[in-house]
Amino acid sequence: QVQLVESGGGLVQPGSSLRLSCAANGVTLTDYAIAWFRQAPGPEREGVSCISASDRSTYYADSVKGRFTISRDDAKKTVYLQMHSLNPEDTAVYYCAANLMRRSCGSNWNVIAFNHEYGYWGQGAQVTVSA
Repeated sequence: QVQLVESGGGLVQPGSSLRLSCAANGVTLTDYAIAWFRQAPGPEREGVSCISASDRSTYYADSVKGRFTISRDDAKKTVYLQMHSLNPEDTAVYYCAANLMRRSCGSNWNVIAFNHEYGYWGQGAQVTVSA
């Protein structure tokens, strides 16, 4: 059974840091681009970051650029999202997802029309930023 399991979420104050982990069970991640998405209350899910399997190239949403860093350790079958300078607008449920159709994220990694390519999703980790 394939599982992606997120961990590391929590309640923090503005300006704090958190590191989310996405651990894979039942599947190796070496062939897949891996992305983090987040869902705040509301209809839209936002792509946060993506890391390629091919050359480890990384992509970030403008809202997190310079504050978040994505990385992967394929030997541990884990992808990380290091988050710094968190603010209340970062409050959301964070999901990791594996793109089964790409080794490289590509510039359109977070375009909704291509979301169907993400075949494995985690259950989500809540991140709440509040004073």
